[in-house]
Amino acid sequence: MKISILKTMASAIFLAAAVSCSSHDEMMADTQTQSKSDFSTEALKTKTYKLRFGLISLDGTKTLSGNHDVGSFLAENTVTGEVYDTYYGGGFQTLPGYYDGVPAGDYTFSAMQGQGGWTGYGSVTGTVSDAQVDADGYITVYIPVTWAE
Repeated sequence: MKISILKTMASAIFLAAAVSCSSHDEMMADTQTQSKSDFSTEALKTKTYKLRFGLISLDGTKTLSGNHDVGSFLAENTVTGEVYDTYYGGGFQTLPGYYDGVPAGDYTFSAMQGQGGWTGYGSVTGTVSDAQVDADGYITVYIPVTWAE
């Protein structure tokens, strides 16, 4: 008799526990929502910077104006490999080129040839951080011209 009472009580406790718990799907949905929320909060905390791109001509002159045979300015994070690209859908760009939303870090900055193929570009490395922000609120990067026709 005692054994059957114990079995009945154990079954009742197990059934009550099973009914009161959420399904696996509900628990996963809660976990996923939490993760997305944490990610969104973390993403909002990540500070980003505005880049302004110019060129250094063959004679060493820095310029932030004019139309140039630039397909795109690039900023590649040297740690993550993530690339930020100013491509605007054409082969010529008016300087300065802009990119808003680059997180802090070490980058290799370069430019791609435009559609004319009349100019070649080198690259420079630098750090994106508060220390490089100028009075206008930008980090200005000058890409060297390595050859021009």
